[in-house]
Amino acid sequence: MADSRETLTINTFVTGYPITHSRSPLIHGHWLKTFEIAGSYKAIEVAPENFEKFITELKSDSGSNFVGGNVTIPHKESAYRLADRPDDLAQELGAVNTLWLEDGVVHASNTDGYGFVSNLDAAHTGWDETDRAVVLGAGGASRAVIQALRDRGISEIHVVNRTVARANELRDRFGVHVFAHSMEALHEVSSGAGLFVNTTSLGMDGSAVPDIDFSGLSNGAVVTDIVYVPLKTPILRMAERQGFSIVDGLGMLLHQAKPGFEKWFGKVPNVDEALRSLIIKDMEQHA
Repeated sequence: MADSRETLTINTFVTGYPITHSRSPLIHGHWLKTFEIAGSYKAIEVAPENFEKFITELKSDSGSNFVGGNVTIPHKESAYRLADRPDDLAQELGAVNTLWLEDGVVHASNTDGYGFVSNLDAAHTGWDETDRAVVLGAGGASRAVIQALRDRGISEIHVVNRTVARANELRDRFGVHVFAHSMEALHEVSSGAGLFVNTTSLGMDGSAVPDIDFSGLSNGAVVTDIVYVPLKTPILRMAERQGFSIVDGLGMLLHQAKPGFEKWFGKVPNVDEALRSLIIKDMEQHA
């Protein structure tokens, strides 16, 4: 006879390849303890060639009893294609990071944009009182940022990328508020911008970054980076030295986790200093 406690446990997951670096289990584990919920959140490594099988088994409920989970690199686009009911946000992005099951049907959304703007809202009220933003990079990570900025009402979003064709793809995807530029135009398009966002991997793990002149930004502009290792990236250090307010990327990671937790466990968690300190401590231990 099965242990009756198993039937009370709400099981969730995060999957990627690799997945050992993920701090999502720490985040959700903290919230499960806070709410005293009988739940689990497990990291499951799934190679790309096995991902479709993973989703099929998720739908069939073959012993896992998962109610949903998170999806990270490199599965976000595959998860979108395999989901039964991606929401409107996900359909525009073509990528998802949050799944939940209802009656054997896989629903999907993308909470990265929510995490991005929620981090800015919490760290720097009034960041969105500008009509011009600069987004550095046109890779997969930039999509949710651009979508969120457009939906917040930023009327000019200037995407700067080494390959202009990639930036043009984002202009085509997200419409008339998005403008594509080469790296050579970075300083020019930064003129008067109230927000600068790095969505590239520049500065990750402290790697070298070319000098960036932020002097064209408007007075009171905010510079933020979706990279959060190190917490204060080279780009943020440059901006701070030049007198601009900065917002690190850790809050984006923390806030993007909230909608999934609420969907699976029925509680709205807080992104507070206790959680932030927990993740920073883990980052320091694995530096």
